[in-house]
Amino acid sequence: MSTTRALIIDDNSMNGDVLATLLANEGIESTTVVLPKNLAQIIGQLSPLSVVFLDLEFPSHSGFDLLKELKEMPELHDVPIVAYSVHTSEIDTVRKAGFHSFLGKPVTASRFAQNLRRILDGEPIWEA
Repeated sequence: MSTTRALIIDDNSMNGDVLATLLANEGIESTTVVLPKNLAQIIGQLSPLSVVFLDLEFPSHSGFDLLKELKEMPELHDVPIVAYSVHTSEIDTVRKAGFHSFLGKPVTASRFAQNLRRILDGEPIWEA
């Protein structure tokens, strides 16, 4: 049985910690990347990944630009990339950009497990 692994890319370590805790509660290992430098190398070391949670706003990067970079990586070809952001007004932009799903911050803990299972089963979730 393979391990379910998640990658969290978020410059706010507190947000990453909260999401990592929610994932751990579901038996999912996670790694949080605060600075999105050397993503290809990091992802190569973590593969295989089951899901990626990507913040939209970084001091020197855009989550939309990072999405393009991630989608070019063969290791992530079939991996859902979920926008994870406080910018809930951008949900339509996120969908058009090619994200698999959207979860608004703060995440609703009581619904997280169900939403996560649906995402891992390939079903897009658009929850602000």
